[in-house]
Amino acid sequence: MSTSATANAAHDWSATQYLKFKDERTQPARDLLARVPLQNPKTIVDLGCGPGNSTAVLESRYPDAHLVGIDSSPDMIKKAKSTIPHLEFSVQDLNSYEPSKPVDIFYSNAVFQWLGKEERINVIKRLMATQPSGGVFAFQVPDNLDEPSHVLMRETANSGPWATKLQSVGRDTFQSPLEIYDQLKPLSSEVSLFHTSYYHSLENHEAIIEWVKGTGLRPYVDPLEPQEKEAFLKEYLKRLQGAYPSSVDGRVLLKYPRLFVVAIKQ
Repeated sequence: MSTSATANAAHDWSATQYLKFKDERTQPARDLLARVPLQNPKTIVDLGCGPGNSTAVLESRYPDAHLVGIDSSPDMIKKAKSTIPHLEFSVQDLNSYEPSKPVDIFYSNAVFQWLGKEERINVIKRLMATQPSGGVFAFQVPDNLDEPSHVLMRETANSGPWATKLQSVGRDTFQSPLEIYDQLKPLSSEVSLFHTSYYHSLENHEAIIEWVKGTGLRPYVDPLEPQEKEAFLKEYLKRLQGAYPSSVDGRVLLKYPRLFVVAIKQ
Protein backbone atom coordinates (compact mmCIF):
# COMPACT_ATOMS: atom_id res chain seq x y z
CA MET A 1 0.00 0.00 0.00
CA SER A 2 2.94 2.32 0.46
CA THR A 3 4.85 4.03 -2.29
CA SER A 4 6.79 6.38 -0.05
CA ALA A 5 10.38 5.60 0.79
CA THR A 6 9.92 7.48 4.06
CA ALA A 7 6.95 5.42 5.11
CA ASN A 8 8.76 2.25 4.16
CA ALA A 9 12.04 3.12 5.87
CA ALA A 10 11.85 1.00 9.02
CA HIS A 11 10.40 -2.31 7.84
CA ASP A 12 8.50 -3.69 4.90
CA TRP A 13 4.72 -3.53 4.94
CA SER A 14 2.84 -6.73 5.74
CA ALA A 15 0.42 -7.95 3.10
CA THR A 16 -0.98 -10.48 5.59
CA GLN A 17 -1.78 -7.80 8.17
CA TYR A 18 -3.29 -5.51 5.55
CA LEU A 19 -5.54 -8.24 4.17
CA LYS A 20 -7.11 -9.04 7.55
CA PHE A 21 -9.68 -6.43 6.52
CA LYS A 22 -9.61 -7.02 2.77
CA ASP A 23 -13.30 -6.39 2.10
CA GLU A 24 -13.38 -3.15 4.10
CA ARG A 25 -10.19 -1.87 2.47
CA THR A 26 -11.37 -2.79 -1.02
CA GLN A 27 -14.79 -1.10 -0.89
CA PRO A 28 -13.33 2.42 -1.31
CA ALA A 29 -11.41 1.13 -4.34
CA ARG A 30 -14.71 0.08 -5.90
CA ASP A 31 -16.36 3.38 -5.00
CA LEU A 32 -13.51 5.35 -6.56
CA LEU A 33 -13.57 3.30 -9.75
CA ALA A 34 -17.32 3.83 -10.08
CA ARG A 35 -16.62 7.54 -10.63
CA VAL A 36 -14.03 7.03 -13.40
CA PRO A 37 -15.75 7.90 -16.70
CA LEU A 38 -13.43 6.23 -19.24
CA GLN A 39 -14.93 3.23 -20.99
CA ASN A 40 -12.04 1.73 -22.97
CA PRO A 41 -8.65 2.79 -21.59
CA LYS A 42 -5.61 1.16 -23.15
CA THR A 43 -3.21 1.55 -20.24
CA ILE A 44 -3.88 1.73 -16.49
CA VAL A 45 -1.37 2.06 -13.64
CA ASP A 46 -2.40 1.20 -10.09
CA LEU A 47 -0.21 3.45 -7.95
CA GLY A 48 0.49 1.77 -4.61
CA CYS A 49 -1.29 -1.41 -5.62
CA GLY A 50 -0.59 -3.15 -2.31
CA PRO A 51 -1.37 -6.88 -2.39
CA GLY A 52 -3.35 -6.50 -5.61
CA ASN A 53 -6.86 -6.16 -4.22
CA SER A 54 -7.40 -2.79 -5.94
CA THR A 55 -5.75 -4.07 -9.13
CA ALA A 56 -8.25 -6.93 -9.25
CA VAL A 57 -11.07 -4.38 -9.05
CA LEU A 58 -9.56 -2.52 -12.00
CA GLU A 59 -9.19 -5.72 -14.03
CA SER A 60 -12.80 -6.69 -13.41
CA ARG A 61 -13.97 -3.49 -15.11
CA TYR A 62 -11.25 -3.21 -17.75
CA PRO A 63 -10.25 -6.79 -18.70
CA ASP A 64 -8.76 -5.72 -22.04
CA ALA A 65 -6.55 -2.90 -20.74
CA HIS A 66 -2.80 -3.15 -20.19
CA LEU A 67 -2.81 -3.05 -16.40
CA VAL A 68 0.28 -2.41 -14.28
CA GLY A 69 0.60 -2.32 -10.49
CA ILE A 70 3.44 -0.63 -8.63
CA ASP A 71 4.26 -0.42 -4.92
CA SER A 72 7.34 0.31 -2.84
CA SER A 73 6.73 -2.75 -0.64
CA PRO A 74 8.39 -5.99 -1.79
CA ASP A 75 6.03 -8.02 0.39
CA MET A 76 2.98 -6.37 -1.15
CA ILE A 77 4.28 -6.94 -4.68
CA LYS A 78 5.14 -10.55 -3.89
CA LYS A 79 1.56 -11.12 -2.71
CA ALA A 80 0.09 -9.31 -5.74
CA LYS A 81 2.17 -11.41 -8.15
CA SER A 82 1.10 -14.65 -6.47
CA THR A 83 -2.57 -13.61 -6.44
CA ILE A 84 -2.78 -12.26 -10.01
CA PRO A 85 0.23 -13.80 -11.76
CA HIS A 86 -0.83 -12.83 -15.28
CA LEU A 87 -0.60 -9.09 -14.54
CA GLU A 88 2.50 -6.89 -14.39
CA PHE A 89 3.67 -5.79 -10.92
CA SER A 90 6.91 -4.13 -9.88
CA VAL A 91 8.56 -2.52 -6.87
CA GLN A 92 8.70 1.23 -7.51
CA ASP A 93 8.80 4.46 -5.51
CA LEU A 94 6.42 7.21 -6.55
CA ASN A 95 9.10 9.85 -6.17
CA SER A 96 11.19 8.33 -8.95
CA TYR A 97 8.57 6.43 -10.95
CA GLU A 98 8.27 7.37 -14.62
CA PRO A 99 5.73 5.64 -16.89
CA SER A 100 7.26 4.03 -19.97
CA LYS A 101 4.35 5.14 -22.16
CA PRO A 102 1.26 7.37 -21.90
CA VAL A 103 -1.20 6.22 -19.23
CA ASP A 104 -4.94 6.64 -19.70
CA ILE A 105 -5.79 6.06 -16.03
CA PHE A 106 -3.63 6.62 -12.99
CA TYR A 107 -5.48 5.11 -10.06
CA SER A 108 -4.52 5.12 -6.39
CA ASN A 109 -6.28 3.56 -3.43
CA ALA A 110 -5.00 5.05 -0.12
CA VAL A 111 -1.38 5.88 -0.88
CA PHE A 112 -0.81 9.61 -1.24
CA GLN A 113 -1.38 10.29 2.45
CA TRP A 114 2.04 8.73 3.09
CA LEU A 115 3.89 11.34 1.05
CA GLY A 116 4.81 14.79 2.38
CA LYS A 117 2.22 17.50 1.81
CA GLU A 118 3.97 19.32 -1.05
CA GLU A 119 5.67 16.20 -2.33
CA ARG A 120 2.38 14.42 -3.03
CA ILE A 121 0.93 17.26 -5.10
CA ASN A 122 4.13 17.51 -7.13
CA VAL A 123 4.01 13.78 -7.87
CA ILE A 124 0.37 13.96 -8.95
CA LYS A 125 0.97 16.96 -11.21
CA ARG A 126 4.13 15.43 -12.68
CA LEU A 127 2.32 12.22 -13.59
CA MET A 128 -0.74 14.03 -14.89
CA ALA A 129 1.50 16.06 -17.20
CA THR A 130 2.46 12.81 -18.98
CA GLN A 131 -1.14 11.79 -19.66
CA PRO A 132 -3.00 12.25 -22.93
CA SER A 133 -5.93 14.64 -23.13
CA GLY A 134 -8.96 12.98 -21.57
CA GLY A 135 -6.84 10.80 -19.33
CA VAL A 136 -7.97 10.32 -15.73
CA PHE A 137 -6.10 10.65 -12.46
CA ALA A 138 -8.22 9.12 -9.68
CA PHE A 139 -7.21 8.70 -6.07
CA GLN A 140 -8.66 8.35 -2.60
CA VAL A 141 -7.03 8.89 0.78
CA PRO A 142 -8.08 8.41 4.39
CA ASP A 143 -9.25 11.62 6.04
CA ASN A 144 -9.03 10.30 9.57
CA LEU A 145 -6.30 12.22 11.39
CA ASP A 146 -8.97 13.87 13.55
CA GLU A 147 -10.72 10.59 14.35
CA PRO A 148 -10.25 9.10 17.86
CA SER A 149 -8.28 6.18 16.42
CA HIS A 150 -5.55 8.55 15.24
CA VAL A 151 -5.84 11.30 17.84
CA LEU A 152 -5.37 8.69 20.58
CA MET A 153 -2.48 7.17 18.67
CA ARG A 154 -0.68 10.50 18.81
CA GLU A 155 -1.64 11.10 22.45
CA THR A 156 -0.29 7.69 23.41
CA ALA A 157 2.94 8.42 21.56
CA ASN A 158 3.35 11.80 23.26
CA SER A 159 2.57 10.70 26.82
CA GLY A 160 4.68 7.61 27.40
CA PRO A 161 8.37 6.86 28.05
CA TRP A 162 8.75 6.46 24.29
CA ALA A 163 7.80 10.10 23.62
CA THR A 164 11.31 11.22 22.67
CA LYS A 165 11.77 8.26 20.34
CA LEU A 166 8.46 9.00 18.59
CA GLN A 167 8.55 12.79 18.58
CA SER A 168 9.00 13.07 14.81
CA VAL A 169 6.57 10.29 13.89
CA GLY A 170 3.33 10.99 12.06
CA ARG A 171 2.07 11.94 8.66
CA ASP A 172 1.33 15.31 7.12
CA THR A 173 -2.22 16.59 6.97
CA PHE A 174 -3.76 16.36 3.53
CA GLN A 175 -4.61 19.34 1.37
CA SER A 176 -8.14 20.68 1.67
CA PRO A 177 -10.57 20.04 -1.20
CA LEU A 178 -10.12 23.66 -2.31
CA GLU A 179 -6.32 23.32 -2.31
CA ILE A 180 -6.54 20.12 -4.34
CA TYR A 181 -8.94 21.71 -6.80
CA ASP A 182 -6.79 24.80 -7.23
CA GLN A 183 -3.64 22.72 -7.79
CA LEU A 184 -5.15 20.28 -10.29
CA LYS A 185 -7.62 22.44 -12.20
CA PRO A 186 -4.98 24.16 -14.41
CA LEU A 187 -4.12 20.68 -15.77
CA SER A 188 -7.70 19.43 -15.91
CA SER A 189 -10.91 19.92 -17.83
CA GLU A 190 -12.77 18.70 -14.75
CA VAL A 191 -11.92 17.97 -11.12
CA SER A 192 -14.49 16.09 -9.05
CA LEU A 193 -14.18 15.63 -5.29
CA PHE A 194 -16.37 13.77 -2.84
CA HIS A 195 -16.15 12.62 0.74
CA THR A 196 -17.50 9.43 2.32
CA SER A 197 -17.49 8.13 5.88
CA TYR A 198 -17.54 4.36 6.26
CA TYR A 199 -18.65 2.77 9.52
CA HIS A 200 -16.87 -0.56 9.86
CA SER A 201 -18.39 -3.02 12.32
CA LEU A 202 -15.41 -4.61 14.08
CA GLU A 203 -15.39 -7.46 16.57
CA ASN A 204 -14.03 -5.44 19.49
CA HIS A 205 -11.57 -2.68 20.42
CA GLU A 206 -8.64 -5.01 19.82
CA ALA A 207 -9.81 -5.26 16.21
CA ILE A 208 -9.31 -1.51 15.82
CA ILE A 209 -5.68 -2.06 16.73
CA GLU A 210 -5.42 -4.94 14.25
CA TRP A 211 -6.84 -2.62 11.59
CA VAL A 212 -4.41 0.23 12.17
CA LYS A 213 -1.46 -2.15 12.63
CA GLY A 214 -1.62 -2.67 8.88
CA THR A 215 -1.31 1.05 8.11
CA GLY A 216 -1.35 4.10 10.40
CA LEU A 217 -0.01 2.52 13.57
CA ARG A 218 3.13 1.12 11.96
CA PRO A 219 5.27 4.28 12.13
CA TYR A 220 4.55 4.46 15.87
CA VAL A 221 5.28 0.87 16.87
CA ASP A 222 8.03 -0.07 14.41
CA PRO A 223 10.72 2.01 16.22
CA LEU A 224 9.85 0.48 19.62
CA GLU A 225 11.52 -2.41 21.40
CA PRO A 226 9.23 -5.43 22.09
CA GLN A 227 8.49 -4.43 25.70
CA GLU A 228 7.87 -0.82 24.70
CA LYS A 229 5.56 -1.94 21.92
CA GLU A 230 3.56 -4.12 24.31
CA ALA A 231 3.17 -1.24 26.76
CA PHE A 232 2.27 1.20 23.98
CA LEU A 233 -0.46 -1.08 22.63
CA LYS A 234 -1.85 -1.69 26.12
CA GLU A 235 -2.14 2.04 26.77
CA TYR A 236 -3.56 2.71 23.32
CA LEU A 237 -6.19 -0.01 23.81
CA LYS A 238 -7.27 1.53 27.11
CA ARG A 239 -7.76 4.88 25.40
CA LEU A 240 -9.70 3.30 22.54
CA GLN A 241 -12.02 1.56 24.99
CA GLY A 242 -12.88 4.93 26.47
CA ALA A 243 -13.52 6.56 23.10
CA TYR A 244 -15.51 3.91 21.19
CA PRO A 245 -18.63 2.58 22.91
CA SER A 246 -19.60 -1.03 22.32
CA SER A 247 -22.77 -1.59 20.30
CA VAL A 248 -25.76 -3.72 21.31
CA ASP A 249 -24.10 -6.87 19.96
CA GLY A 250 -20.74 -6.11 21.59
CA ARG A 251 -19.09 -4.97 18.39
CA VAL A 252 -17.48 -1.58 17.78
CA LEU A 253 -18.19 0.84 14.93
CA LEU A 254 -15.03 2.37 13.49
CA LYS A 255 -15.80 5.55 11.59
CA TYR A 256 -13.44 5.90 8.64
CA PRO A 257 -13.74 9.06 6.49
CA ARG A 258 -12.13 9.12 3.04
CA LEU A 259 -11.58 11.83 0.41
CA PHE A 260 -11.97 10.97 -3.28
CA VAL A 261 -10.62 12.92 -6.27
CA VAL A 262 -11.13 12.31 -9.99
CA ALA A 263 -9.34 14.69 -12.37
CA ILE A 264 -9.70 14.59 -16.16
CA LYS A 265 -6.67 15.79 -18.10
CA GLN A 266 -7.22 18.77 -20.41
